[in-house]
Amino acid sequence: MIGYIVKRLGLALLVALAVSAIAFFLLRLSGDIAMAIAGEGAREEDLAIIRKTYGLDRPLLVQYADWLWQTLKGNFGTSIYFKTEVSKLVLDKLPTTILLGFLALGFALLISIPLGVLAAVYTNTWIDRLALAIAVVGQALPNFFFALILVMIFSITLRWLPVSGSATWLHFIMPTIALGYYVAPAFMRLIRAGMIEVLSADYIRTARAKGLPAGKVVFKHALRNAVVPVVALTAVQLGFLLGGSVVIETIFALDGLGYLAYQSITYKDFPVMQIIVLLLSVVYVLLTLASDIANAWLDPRIRVA
Repeated sequence: MIGYIVKRLGLALLVALAVSAIAFFLLRLSGDIAMAIAGEGAREEDLAIIRKTYGLDRPLLVQYADWLWQTLKGNFGTSIYFKTEVSKLVLDKLPTTILLGFLALGFALLISIPLGVLAAVYTNTWIDRLALAIAVVGQALPNFFFALILVMIFSITLRWLPVSGSATWLHFIMPTIALGYYVAPAFMRLIRAGMIEVLSADYIRTARAKGLPAGKVVFKHALRNAVVPVVALTAVQLGFLLGGSVVIETIFALDGLGYLAYQSITYKDFPVMQIIVLLLSVVYVLLTLASDIANAWLDPRIRVA
C-alpha cells in the first residue's frame, strides 16, 4: 500500500510539473509580456529595457527555471494589470471558488443519489428511463449554455435571482445549479450501477426474506454499500468543479479565481494566469491522488500489492 502511494505521488508531481511547463510556454507564445507591461504604442527601445529588466531577453528554458524556483520559494510575482502581489490576489479570490465548488458538489449529490436509487429500484421502467434521460441531458448540455438558460428564466423573465455578483447567497444559486448539474450524471450512473449490483446480493435477499421494510433494505443496507465508490469519485469531481468554474464565474461575474483567470487572459496578466493554472492543476492532481488512494484502500488487491 505504501509503495502504491509513493508511486502515485511521484506521478502526481510529474503531472503537476508538466502542466506548469506547458502553461508557461503556451502563455509566452500567446503574446509579448513586454508589450503587455508597456502598453500599446510603446517604443522598441522601451520594450528592450523592459525585457532586460524582467529577464525576458533570456532563453525560455532559463525563464521557466527561474519562475519555477521563485514559485517554489513562495514568490509569485506582481500582477501586471492589478499592480499588486499575485499571492494576495489569489488568496482574496480563492474562498469564493472553493465555496462554489462545494456548493455545486453538494447540489450534484443531492439530485444524483435519489435519482440513482430510484433508477436502480425501478430498473427498466419509465422512472429508470426518465432518470437516465436527465443524466444524458446534464452530460450533453454545455454548462455555459445551461447557465444562460437559467439567467433567461430566473433573472430576466421571472426576476427572482440576481444575474451577477457574489454579495449574497442568492448570487450563488444559479452558478451552483449550472456547475453541479454537469457533474451529477456521473454520480447518478455510478450509484445506479452500484445499487443494481447490491440489490441482487444474497444478504439483501436475506433481509427481504426476514420481512424488513423495503425502505430500510434499500437505504440502510443497500445504499450504504453502493455509495462507497462515490467517495472516491467525489474527490475527482471536486477538482473538476474547481477547475471548471472559470466559465461559470465569468458568466455570473462571481469574484473568484475563475473570473480572475478570465480577467488575466483579457489583460494579458501573465504572472496571475500562470499561478492560477498551476494552482488549479495541483489541486486537481492532489484530489485525483486522494481518489486513487481511496480506491486502493477499498480494493484489497491493491492494498496487498
